[in-house]
Amino acid sequence: MQSFCGIRQLSLTISRMCSKPQISVIQFTATNNKVENLKIIKELVEKSKAKSAQMVFLPEACDFISKNKQELVELSEPIDGPLMTSYKELAVKHDLWISVGGFHEKSSEGPLYNSHIIINNKGEIQCIYRKIHLFDVSIPDKNIHLRESDNNLAGAQLLAPIQSPVGRLGLAICYDLRFPEQSTLMRKFGADILTFPSAFTSSTGKAHWETLLKARAIENQCYVIAAAQYGKHNEKRISYGHSMVVDPWGQIVGECPKYSEEAPHINESFAVVTIDLDLVQKVRTEMPVFSHRRNDLYNLNLIKTPESIDDEKCYSFADKLIPGKTVFCVSKYCFAFTNIRCVVPGHVLVSSLRPTKRLHDLTQEEIADLFQLTVNVSRIMETVHNAGSSTVCIQDGPSAGQTIPHVHAHVLPRKEGDFLNNDDIYTHLARHDKDGTSQDPIRNLNEQIAEATLLRKYFYS
Repeated sequence: MQSFCGIRQLSLTISRMCSKPQISVIQFTATNNKVENLKIIKELVEKSKAKSAQMVFLPEACDFISKNKQELVELSEPIDGPLMTSYKELAVKHDLWISVGGFHEKSSEGPLYNSHIIINNKGEIQCIYRKIHLFDVSIPDKNIHLRESDNNLAGAQLLAPIQSPVGRLGLAICYDLRFPEQSTLMRKFGADILTFPSAFTSSTGKAHWETLLKARAIENQCYVIAAAQYGKHNEKRISYGHSMVVDPWGQIVGECPKYSEEAPHINESFAVVTIDLDLVQKVRTEMPVFSHRRNDLYNLNLIKTPESIDDEKCYSFADKLIPGKTVFCVSKYCFAFTNIRCVVPGHVLVSSLRPTKRLHDLTQEEIADLFQLTVNVSRIMETVHNAGSSTVCIQDGPSAGQTIPHVHAHVLPRKEGDFLNNDDIYTHLARHDKDGTSQDPIRNLNEQIAEATLLRKYFYS
C-alpha cells in the first residue's frame, strides 16, 4: 500500500487496456447469507465482463449485511479468509480488476474495519483502504444512539490514488462522501476517479445522494463511481440504491434504479460506463480551478501519518527513560505514552521527542506537532473510553506544577460525575505523581504495555 505520506509525484502515464476503458458499477441487495451474496456477485461480474468491463465496482457491505451485532462479528472474516479468496479467484477467472467496496475485515485484535479493497486481474490485493469517518450520533431526547465505532475501528490514514487500467483511483467509503476535504486531497495527489461504495438509507439517499456525488465530481473535476446497496436487507434496514457514475462535468453517465415502495423492485442490476480520461483533462484545462486556489490565503494539507515505534528503544522523558513498548504513537517531533499513575482511566501523556523544559523552548514546528498529536490522542481516548470531553493540561514550569522538567501534556478523558466537584481534577493531577499524597496506584509495566498495544490499533492500521 502507498499512503499520501511522503508520496512523490504520481506518474502521468496510465497503462490502459484500451484508449477508453469500460467499468461496471454493480448494485444488489446483500443479506446475511454470504453464499447467496457471492453467487449474485459472480453472476453480475460475469455479465459485466460480457459487456467488456475491465473493472467492476461492488457496493459497501458486499460481503453481507447482518441483522444484529452478534451476527456481524460471527460473519466477518480476515483478509486472508475464504471469501476474499473467492473474490481473488473471480478477478483471475474474468481477467478484470475488482473494487470490493466494503468488506467487514476482522482484525487480529478482534474489532472490525470497514475496508475497501482493490484486487487486480492477477488476483493480487493492490491496496486496502480502511474507512476513516465513522458515524456516531447520540441524541438522548429522541432516544437516538447510533455508534458505528461500537463495532468498527476507524482507519488511521488516507491512501494515495492508485493506478489501475481505468485511471488513478481515490478510495473512500459511504460516509466519507460528506467530508469534501478527503476528496480534494485525493484530487490534489493525482486522482482521476473518486470512488464511494455505499449503503445509504432510503431517507438519506432521497435527500442527499445525487447532490453529494455530483458536488464531489464537479468541485474536483473527477469521475465519481458510486456502487450502492439496494432494497430491503432485513426488517430493520432498507438501502436507497441508485448506483451511479458521474463525469467530471457533473453529468450522470450511468446509473441503476432507486429504491421506492411504489416502484417495481429490481434487486440486482449493473451499469457499464466508458471512462474518458481525455474528458478529465479537457474539463481541467478549460476550467483550471485548482491552479486558481489561493494557497497564500488558505490551504489543505495532509497531516502526516505516524512514525514507526521502536519497541527496543527507550524514549527520553527528562532524566527518565520510557520503554518503547509503552509508547503508542510517535509523530515527527513528539510521542505519546501510557502513564504509570492515572488520575482517571485513560490518562496518558504526550511529550516532545527533544528534551526541552518549557513550551517556549520548542520550535514552531515542534509546537504545531505537539498540539496536533495531543488533539488526535484526546479524540481517540474519548472514543476508547466512551467519554464526551477531555481535560488537556500542560504545566509549563515548576510554579505551574511541573514535576518532570520536560514539556508534556496530560490528556484525561472525562465523564459526567467522575469527580464530585469538577475542578477537583486539578488537585488530583497536582499530587498524582507524589508518593505519600497520591491516591492513585502505581501501575506495573505489563499494564502499561497492554494499554499501549490496544491504543496503537487506533493510530496504526
